[in-house]
Parts: sequence; C-alpha cells; structure tokens
Amino acid sequence: MIRVLIADDQPIARQGLATLLTTAPDIEVVGLAADGRSAVAAVAGLHPDVVVMDVRMPVLDGIAATAEITAAGPARVLVLTTFDVDEYVYDALLAGASGFLLKDCDAAELVRAVRVIAAGDALLAPAVTRRLLADFQRARPPRPIAAATSRLATLTPREREVLAEVARGLANAEIAERLHVAEETVKTHVGRVLHKLGLRDRAQAIVVAYETRLVTPPGS
Repeated sequence: MIRVLIADDQPIARQGLATLLTTAPDIEVVGLAADGRSAVAAVAGLHPDVVVMDVRMPVLDGIAATAEITAAGPARVLVLTTFDVDEYVYDALLAGASGFLLKDCDAAELVRAVRVIAAGDALLAPAVTRRLLADFQRARPPRPIAAATSRLATLTPREREVLAEVARGLANAEIAERLHVAEETVKTHVGRVLHKLGLRDRAQAIVVAYETRLVTPPGS
C-alpha cells in the first residue's frame, strides 16, 4: 500500500482529495494536515510515502514544509499548483518536490501521480514544466547547484542531450522518438545522468539543466 498524507488548508479540498485517493486499491490516506507545520509533524509521526502538498497554506507554507520534509526523508512530495497564479513552484523544485499536479486534475491523474512519485520517479507534466521554468527562470538570476554543476562535465554528449530533453519536459518515450533510440536506452541514460550528478530524480535534473544554462527558457 502507498501511504499518503494530504496537506491543504481548505477542509473541502482535503476531504475531496482523500475521497479520490481512497478509490484506488493500492493507496491509503494515513493523515490530513491543515498547514505546513502540521504536515511536517504528521510526516514524522505517520511516515507516509507521498505527501500531497498545497503551496499556499498558513503557519508554514508548502515550500518551506517541502524543504523540511525532503531534508528529513524519505517521504516524497507532490505539490498542488493552480498553475497561473502560484509564483512559488520553482522554489518548490529547489526545496525537493518530486512533482507537480494541477488542482483541476481528475481522479485518474491524481492516482497516477501518487503512484509515479511513490515508485521513485518524478512527475512534471510537459505543459507545467515549460510554463513554470520559462516564467520564473527569466525573473531570477541563476543559482547553480555547485556539486551538480562541477559534475556536468562528466556527462557524455548523449547524456547531456538527454538531460536537455528532460528539462524541456519530454517523457522518455518522446525523447526516444526524437533521438531515434529505444525508450529503454533513454531510461538508462537518465539513470546515468542522475547518478553522475548526484541527483534524486528528474525534478532535480530539470533544475540543474536550467540553472547551469544547459537549457534556457524560450525567449531568454
């Protein structure tokens, strides 16, 4: 069973998310939190696999809570975003979030996202990735992750190419089609990139690709 904690300051939203997730036979909602501080405390006591985290919450916002949760490990965070108005989602990537989901998603998307993140992968919908990084990176000076930046030179040309496509929001199947290789080959390259750069998942890889200027947002 995948153990899930839901953090949202709106009671209806918390209950609604819990109801949707409990329809899946392999997901158990183990707790609800009304603010970021309560979420951090609940993670320590309940040990969920995935935390579904709202960005805007009182006491401690979703970004700060994500940073504390991911630093303590091993729970992974799925951030809920309204896409057009949340200005803090890029910071959530830096804080260690493993994925983003739009608040207007349907039940199937929510369940899939939880499963993907629980399995150790990252989930960033291409549209969210492109819009997010294009909007917010333009307004920020680069803040390279020192260790990963120094290791970028260890990547082969093909690995750098794959990293760039990951940063553009493409899934493995799409990268395979673009580079004319097998999907399993792309998966292997992604794994090697993460290992060489000392990164946890694709979400962190996207941050590194943009902050090292391996990839630049459209219009930059």
